[in-house]
Amino acid sequence: MGMRLVLVVGLLLTACHKDEKPAVPDVFRVKFTTSQGDIVVEASKAWAPHGVDRFYELVNMRYFDQNYFFRVVPGFIAQFGVHKDYDIHGRWRNYFIRDDPPKEKNLRGTLAFAQDGPNTRATEIFINLADNTGLDEQGFTPFAKVTQGMDVVDKLYSGYGEMRPAGKFIDPNRVENGTNAYLEPRFPKLDMIKRAVFLK
Repeated sequence: MGMRLVLVVGLLLTACHKDEKPAVPDVFRVKFTTSQGDIVVEASKAWAPHGVDRFYELVNMRYFDQNYFFRVVPGFIAQFGVHKDYDIHGRWRNYFIRDDPPKEKNLRGTLAFAQDGPNTRATEIFINLADNTGLDEQGFTPFAKVTQGMDVVDKLYSGYGEMRPAGKFIDPNRVENGTNAYLEPRFPKLDMIKRAVFLK
């Protein structure tokens, strides 16, 4: 009886351990291998702990692999974060995280989550292509910065421009609801993240 109790407790502890999320480092680097070359970013919890935790989670599950830079506006931003599989994106786009108090500014080379009001950050991220101080006032909180490959970011294809209705090509609703199945056949010049991995 005593041995059985020990075994049951051991199994419960093992199950709990399996469900635990990996500890997120205070600072870590991620390499995006893109169709234009490599981009390395450094994320820091001191900047935005909730945003960094979500970024780590998404990289860890390979969420950004085969992600298109579907919104590239020269002098503004390059945006990604829509999963290639709609079923996965459809779930994760509603897994919102709490806002982080802004500690850094939206300077060129910083990364922040897209959002549509308080506590609506989920999976979509943009890289600032310029110093976008106006975004600071709108609550966009940088959580990381490009440390290598900003020249690669500058080469991302921007010919489709801003999305509708301000632009005339890419429909944001169809990006959300069609993901890669919508983007690939219609916008073949878009650049993509082939793979995102942690660097030691």
